[in-house]
Amino acid sequence: MFEHGKLPIMGILRGIEERNVQPLAETCIDAGMDYLEITMNTNDAVGLIRQMTEVSNDRLIIGAGTVLTTNDLEEALAAGAKFIVCPTIVEAVITECLMQKIPVFPGALTPNEFQKAWDMGATMVKLFPASVFGPSYIKELKGPFNSLKIIAVGGVNEQNIGSYFKSGAEAVAFGASIFKPEWLAKDRYELIKEGLMALIGSYKKWLTA
Repeated sequence: MFEHGKLPIMGILRGIEERNVQPLAETCIDAGMDYLEITMNTNDAVGLIRQMTEVSNDRLIIGAGTVLTTNDLEEALAAGAKFIVCPTIVEAVITECLMQKIPVFPGALTPNEFQKAWDMGATMVKLFPASVFGPSYIKELKGPFNSLKIIAVGGVNEQNIGSYFKSGAEAVAFGASIFKPEWLAKDRYELIKEGLMALIGSYKKWLTA
């Protein structure tokens, strides 16, 4: 799903409000982001996905996270979601995504879970929470599962982002570490932009190291 030329870095928005959508979209675009996920356990997530899709006007690729049921999936896709993220292996959701050719990222932690998700046809498997075992865990998983594609979620920051990619992650995602609730509440979008640019800068520095 992470197209050539686009950053393999996904932002996760949880608990945002309608008034945040326009400035958040512009902030993320200005910082150089390409992918945003809005979680389905956010109030009026369907409306927010629809609004974010319209506001970004193809400048961002918007997906739905915390998708736990096929009903969640149907609502998210109807609102314009272009990819689906699950916290666990939700078989019905994965199967439906494959049928509709929608990129899907189920969550896993153990080797058995990773193998099951990958064998089912996951686009990438989400290591969550990645902070529990750190980048070295990805390197260990890639030993027996060298074809496995992993997106690391949870605890990714400016200091360790390079380590996750060096250990074999194909992508990473972050949330409240930059999209801080207190910053959103006070409309401190300039601080969010600084955080995004610092994270992206660290990734690009790793690329050229």
